[in-house]
Amino acid sequence: MTSIAWFTNDLRLADNPMLAMAAASGPVIPLFILDDESPGPWKTGGASRWWLHHSLKALASSLAALGAPLILRRGPAPQILADLVRETGAKSVFTAHMVEPWARQRLLDCGSALRETSAALHTTPGNLLLAPGTISTASGNPFRVFTPFYRKCAAQLGILPLHPTPTTLVPPSVMPSSDPLSSWSLVPTTPDWAFGFGPEWKPGEAGAATKLESFISDGMATYPETRDRPDFSGTSRLSPHIAHGEISIRQVWNAAGDAAGSETFHRELLWREFCQHLLFHFPHIPESPLNPRFENIPWQMPENFLAAWQQGKTGYPIVDAGMRQLWKTGFMHNRVRMIAASFLVKDGLVSWTLGEKWFWDTLVDADLANNAASWQWVAGCGADAAPFFRIFNPMTQGQRFDPDGLYIRRWIPELSRLPTVYIHAPWQAPADILEASGIVLGETYPNPVIDHAEARKRALALFRGLPEAQTRKPGRKT
Repeated sequence: MTSIAWFTNDLRLADNPMLAMAAASGPVIPLFILDDESPGPWKTGGASRWWLHHSLKALASSLAALGAPLILRRGPAPQILADLVRETGAKSVFTAHMVEPWARQRLLDCGSALRETSAALHTTPGNLLLAPGTISTASGNPFRVFTPFYRKCAAQLGILPLHPTPTTLVPPSVMPSSDPLSSWSLVPTTPDWAFGFGPEWKPGEAGAATKLESFISDGMATYPETRDRPDFSGTSRLSPHIAHGEISIRQVWNAAGDAAGSETFHRELLWREFCQHLLFHFPHIPESPLNPRFENIPWQMPENFLAAWQQGKTGYPIVDAGMRQLWKTGFMHNRVRMIAASFLVKDGLVSWTLGEKWFWDTLVDADLANNAASWQWVAGCGADAAPFFRIFNPMTQGQRFDPDGLYIRRWIPELSRLPTVYIHAPWQAPADILEASGIVLGETYPNPVIDHAEARKRALALFRGLPEAQTRKPGRKT
């Protein structure tokens, strides 16, 4: 019996339970649907669409080599599936679970649409280590704090079984038509703002496997010491491959094994897992705080602050370097993401939801669960034990994690000649040093858009006035 293997965020052949089950049932129609209607405001962002184009191109090539070409259709998934079932006579549709609230609703709608046809809908585990609902506190509730979640998961997880990779696929006697990938216009052209992405990335399952192998052999042993250093190549850079499902999280977990550095790396994989579980249990978190006491923060956005932040023109080099890396490559080092996010929310008093939306559109590894939970962590309204008084100092953070200014010099070349002692606070440099470095503050590089010390005082005063803050005591400065 012919079945449809409906790819979503699992664009790979290896360890893909959906594809393995479809391949075992008979002839297969591999399908990807570009559904911009079901996600509502969370349809795939611009940078992720660039990645999706290249990932689908790679997947199509792999599937064609196995004997079954990838079919591309655009529109609401329930309607596309029902129409394709009627067109082909397929008896089954296989697809993977997703935790996004819109995707869960879409799956229900697809089930309803398919009940009016002759096809059955079969769902398989998503790209998680543990299914939501299988991990809970002693009282049976979802975890809301990461550390106990991590401990419980780590105690349960060992080497995980993987699903077999099909070596051949049997196509139906007549293959349905497919949209040309180029007709979707996923890659920007006028202007081509993604021109810097190509040199940085190799989307697709092969690129993911290469990246993982390289990290395990050359980077994981030093990962605990270098992962917070944006001036080093100390991270795996697997996140966009994982976000698009070009490699399964189970493959990554197993590859790390028990080698040097694996415990720290596993902890980061479980932070991703934690975010996914949070979104499953608390589907409102992309739009509103996990902690409802922070629902009505009186955000006081200074004029033009958001635009300066988006453009990497705040006058704070570590923040601007991160925002420029993001725009040029679709990626930002994780430590710098935290610094830049803190600066937007705590210094600028700009709502975390505006930063969340900017990252959603500009990151090639945009992931709804990670994005929402991480922004709430920075804002202090999410899953955290002591949140509101954490305010990153962009100068001291830069000095600590980019001590020689190599990261800043790479992404802000106009500061490249500035002595290291001033690289994190150019406004403190004497006039003769600025002149010798070719810098005119306010012209070649902006003056600070805000005074951090004063902004910190203002943020603490605002947050201390909230009901939740009355039970918390400020900790050390960061």
